[in-house]
Amino acid sequence: MATFGATANTNPNKSFEVTPSPADSISSLSFSPRADILVATSWDNQVRCWEISRSGTSLASAPKASISHDQPVLCSAWKDDGTTVFSGGCDKQAKMWPLLSGGQPVTVAMHDAPIVDMAWIPGMNLLVTGSWDKTLRYWDTRQQTPVHTQQLPDKCYALSVKHPLMVVGTADRNLIVFNLQNPQTEFKRIVSPLKYQTRCVTAFPDQQGFLVGSIEGRVGVHHLDDSQQNKNFTFKCHRDGNEIYSVNALNFHPVQGTFATAGSDGAFNFWDKDSKQRLKAMSRCSQPIPCSSFNHDGSIYAYASCYDWSKGAENHNPATAKSSIFLHLPQESEVKAKPRVTTGRK
Repeated sequence: MATFGATANTNPNKSFEVTPSPADSISSLSFSPRADILVATSWDNQVRCWEISRSGTSLASAPKASISHDQPVLCSAWKDDGTTVFSGGCDKQAKMWPLLSGGQPVTVAMHDAPIVDMAWIPGMNLLVTGSWDKTLRYWDTRQQTPVHTQQLPDKCYALSVKHPLMVVGTADRNLIVFNLQNPQTEFKRIVSPLKYQTRCVTAFPDQQGFLVGSIEGRVGVHHLDDSQQNKNFTFKCHRDGNEIYSVNALNFHPVQGTFATAGSDGAFNFWDKDSKQRLKAMSRCSQPIPCSSFNHDGSIYAYASCYDWSKGAENHNPATAKSSIFLHLPQESEVKAKPRVTTGRK
């Protein structure tokens, strides 16, 4: 039985550590789409922001500001112009924080249960929030009430937007696809190709499909076009012998089109879906990785290392469970797509 021991290496990949680190487990990481500004949400009710600067292969982090929610914060998103941060969580509300102008946060969305994921939709100038209350709600941030409330078949677990594509993963392994040019109608509903609970989803950069990750150490690659179904496949990852770990985060590289997975085994890996290859496997940290994010040009990969509560409160040891945010500088060889390997006779 593999365990996370206090003596294990907390930073085996020699990543740069962002300080000061949050006092409790980190739930989301989001880089600004315009600058190297990183936001983290955490279970200590805080939303924190750092400015990241780079000189060659060395990095520095400077804490900029922070705001509070009344309860643990679970998710975050940026406005596409990089001026504003949104955050949501267990207090059932989403806040809008005009970070660049130094303004105060205001509540711009409310649900009847915790908000677990959110995204800004640039093509519509709306914020979309997904909740355990089994709804998606679209918000014009200048109004008190949602522009539209979309009923879901079950609790929202994850969502991803690449306008006009939006993919929502719910309980009962439903994956609901929306064409945001007609957001009030489901475009397609799919049962997940993975047999176990959905943990994360992310839309392809070209809007032609999505990735889905489950608690059973597996990722599904799914194309929306019926003529592309032969390209669909699933693969195993974040496993160690008989030990199986959750896939917690999926991030596409913004330039290369390859992607990263991060898991409860404490590892992150880089993959190329088109050649069906793992490009690089990184060393395992001593704690799970619950969330991760690439910066706007893919030159920095941020990941959190902390207890993820997957083994319950009884396995949480505050003495050894330090929450850390690390920054990795991906080498081109780790993230650049490889030529497809062709087999068969000529």
